[in-house]
Parts: sequence; structure tokens; C-alpha cells
Amino acid sequence: MSNFFKKIGLIIKDSSLRKRIIFVTVALVIFRLLSTIPVPGIDSARLAAFLSGPTGDVFGLFNIFSGGGLSNLSIVMLGVGPYITASIVMQLLTMIFPKLKEIYQEEGEAGRAKFTQYSRLLTVPLALVQGGGFLLLLQKSGAITHLGTIDLIANIMVVIAGSMLLMWIGELMTEFGIGNGTSLIIFAGIVAAIPTYLSQLLVTFSPAQIPLYLGFLVVALLIIFGVVVVTEAERPIPVTYAKRVRGNKVYGGVSTYLPLRVNQAGVIPIIFALSLLIFPQMIFQFLATGVSNGVIKSISSFILGILNNGWFYSIFYFILVFLFTYFYTAVTFDPHAISENLQKNGAFIPGIRPGQNTAEYIGKVLTRITMVGAIFLGLIAVLPLAMKAITGIQSLAIGGTALLIVVSVVIDLMKKVDAQVSMREY
Repeated sequence: MSNFFKKIGLIIKDSSLRKRIIFVTVALVIFRLLSTIPVPGIDSARLAAFLSGPTGDVFGLFNIFSGGGLSNLSIVMLGVGPYITASIVMQLLTMIFPKLKEIYQEEGEAGRAKFTQYSRLLTVPLALVQGGGFLLLLQKSGAITHLGTIDLIANIMVVIAGSMLLMWIGELMTEFGIGNGTSLIIFAGIVAAIPTYLSQLLVTFSPAQIPLYLGFLVVALLIIFGVVVVTEAERPIPVTYAKRVRGNKVYGGVSTYLPLRVNQAGVIPIIFALSLLIFPQMIFQFLATGVSNGVIKSISSFILGILNNGWFYSIFYFILVFLFTYFYTAVTFDPHAISENLQKNGAFIPGIRPGQNTAEYIGKVLTRITMVGAIFLGLIAVLPLAMKAITGIQSLAIGGTALLIVVSVVIDLMKKVDAQVSMREY
């Protein structure tokens, strides 16, 4: 405890570290102010009624990544969602185009800077498609008043500008603050929604439900503990560097380990799975409300009924998260590349021959631990749905993307602050 207060004192005394923290705080305050400014021509009452209904659930993921800006259609309603989508798309494209993979993995900092620039450029058309699609869908659904062509174009331009502004603020936070700016923006939006959930609980509070609330609190703490443990869990593979003699000096001969994370894919599989579930719902919702053809409306309503079925949604959601965990891990982690790098540096895994055998061994270990990570992510993804069904209270739910993001951001921020403090101590 004394060490903790010592570090807090060092943070307060160190001007450079203090400026970084103040910069991040000011940037987050600006973001929250921007998220309260609505797009022109929005009927707040009709929008709130739409989002509180069952069809509003499809916007849950996008509202998380907008930092809560989508719930009131603010000028930053898309948040950093288009930028995150662009980054994911660029990572997937490295599997298709070897040139992109070479830029990302082999050209060092210059290559990663070029890769980031491509992601920024891709953000603009994605923001155009997402912003225009949302406004048209909400207009067809009656959630917002009818917009003329000029007003619609103006609102789309405002939304694109808001998304690019947040992307810029996030990058400034990464450069001049502490932690990842994009993640901190999402984190701030999730945390800002907590008072709303608490107020909903107070409205529906009943003394007879106190045991239920206490039980939920205990379960929530256990779930958070489990998420922290699995997020930080690693499977170390021992690695030994061969001894090399250069002149009169001996290099190598040391032993270390290759850490393989249990949750290698992070929250990306949940994002993929939700996107795959949400987009069909959005399309059929549009067809059910915005098309005059009776047959198309009937088919769309029938498919929406299947997709909104709790059991079907939960099981299909779990399966998608499970499969996408393996897919994304395979995309981002290449055992053959790891094996080649170890061989080039004169390193080997004890008892395993270098080259193909090493790649197969790493791949086998990765497959086993990914099984644990995939089941964990699937359970966390469907946990809010299960808890709502068990408690019968919409506000008593924990898990999903929001919990993983909050835990990951807090752990990463603590590590970054600790690293800064340790540097100044030395």
C-alpha cells in the first residue's frame, strides 16, 4: 500500500506525467461534450422511443463504439467505429495481398505508419456508408423526422466530420497522453453510461429484491475476476538461444520463453459475430418497415422473428464467436513466421527440431489454448442475455464487449502508468 501511495505522489510531482494525464482528461471531456450535440433536425422523443423498443437492440454494439453518441444521434454518433472497422479490414487484407503483409510486418515503424495511413483513408468511405445507412434506416423506421435530400447530405457530412475528428483526438491522446486513445474513447463512453443504468435500477428498486441485487453483485465480482485472469493468462513455451562465439566473446546460451496468450484475439471475435448478426437484422428491419410489397414485408417479419428469438440468437451468437476466435487467431498469428524468426536468431524450443517441426508444435499448442479462449469469449458474449433472462431485469446484466473492453483498457492503462513511473524512478 505504501508503494502505491508513493507512485501516486510521483505522478503528482512529475510535471511531464502530470501533463500527459491532464491532456487525456481534457480530451475525454471534449469528446463527452461533442457527444451531447445532436445532429440537426432530430426528434429526440421519437428517437428515444425507438431505441427503447426491441428493435433498438441492434444498435447496441455501435452505441458502444460510438461512446454513447449514437443513443442521441450526436455529431459524433459513429464514434471511432469506422476507424476500428477500417483497421480490422486492413488486417484481414494482409491475408489476401502479400504486399500489405510485407508493409505491416517487415518494414518496421515506417511500414506501420503507412499501414495506419491506409486505415485512415479507408475510414472516410466507411463513415459515409455507416452514417448514411443509419440515418436512412432510422428515417424509414420513423425514429427521426423525414429529411430532405440537402438536409440528409448535410447531416451525413457532419457525421463523417465528427468521426474523423474523434479519430484525430484519439491519435493525439495516444501520442501525447497515456494509453491507447481509441480504446480510451470507447472506455469513456461505456463508463459514462453507468449512471443511466444505476438510475434505472433505482426506479425499479424493491426491498424484496435486495437478495437478488446482492447475489448479482457477488456474481459480477467473480465474473470480473475471471475476465482479468483469462485476459492476462499466458502459456509460456520455453526457448533457448544457442551459444555463439565471436572473437573472444560468447553470445547466447540464455533461456527465455515465448508467451502465447489464452485470449489471443481480444474482443475482435465478438465484434465480428455481432456485426454478422446485426447487419441482417438491420436489412430485414428496413425491408419490413420501408417496403410496400406485402410478400417482402411478410418474409422480412418472419426472419426478424427468428433472429429475435432468444434461444436461437444466443446459440448462434456463441457458435459465431467460437468460430471467429479461431479465424482471427489464424489470421494474426503465424506459427511458421515465429519458427523462422527463432531459427534466424539461433533460438530453438528444447526437444523440438527447428523449422517445420517447431511451427507444428507452436500451432498445436496455439490450437489447444485457443479452445479455452474461444469458449471463454463465447460465454462472456452470451452472458448479458443469460443474466437478463435469469433476473428478469434489463439493467442487471454484465459481460459482453463492454466488460472485455473496460477490463482490457484498465489493465493496459495501469501497465502504461506503471511503466512511466518506473522510468522516472530509475
